Amino acid sequence: MKKIVLFSLVPMLAISVFETAAADKNLPGYTDTPVIPGQKWRVHDANRPRPKVVEVGLSKTLGAKPPKGAVVLFDGTDMSQWSHNKWKVEKGYMEVTRGSGQLNSKKKFGSIKLHLEFATPEKVVGNSQGRGNSGVFFCGKYEVQVLDSYNNISYADGQCAAIYGQYPPRVNVCRPPGEWQTYDIEFHAPKFGKDGKVTRSAVVTVIHNGVKVHDQRELIGPSGHRGVKKYVKHGPGSIGLQDHGNPTRFRNIWVVELDD
Repeated sequence: MKKIVLFSLVPMLAISVFETAAADKNLPGYTDTPVIPGQKWRVHDANRPRPKVVEVGLSKTLGAKPPKGAVVLFDGTDMSQWSHNKWKVEKGYMEVTRGSGQLNSKKKFGSIKLHLEFATPEKVVGNSQGRGNSGVFFCGKYEVQVLDSYNNISYADGQCAAIYGQYPPRVNVCRPPGEWQTYDIEFHAPKFGKDGKVTRSAVVTVIHNGVKVHDQRELIGPSGHRGVKKYVKHGPGSIGLQDHGNPTRFRNIWVVELDD
């Protein structure tokens, strides 16, 4: 049985000017955003329960080699698969360079399995969404959040491994700042009819540090901040890594395309 540790909410974190709509002015989040379709919670709801914290060791997939036929997007040195090379590359990883802009894969993908390793900054700066913030986008639209959620009570649907703005992870298995973590994500792209209407929603399974935190989760639409977005017909799209201004690191990124 895994040891479960709940971080106390008594020592309140400083609240940014962007989060002053919280009900008690103490918890990060909002109370004036739209209700998420099919849920009782608002987008980034300040009062939505945070996922329980579960201590985990190193993932078995840390350092996993790409299987035969995989598309290698980053092997530790080569940035040729990405939209620009403005991020810092050294010691086998690439690091967000503030203000350089989001990285998007040149190759466009539909349904895939993605392996990716990331580390939030060892030096903790800021709080809530200001700590190690980045994100992984599928088809350029659907985000699995990257955040330093280690002893960080940011709003539930913005925690690390959340389907941003829609679903928190089942549990919080974030490792300490600066330590390498794994995402093993299976993404099934949405399907559309000739009239542009959705015939199958996007579906995502997320394994974070070896723990399944989303199991075939149907998405309500593209990700958005403080809002609800509707599906708009699209085809394959880029995998995106967000520049949110924090020096988050990434390495060992590869994709297995799925016949959908």
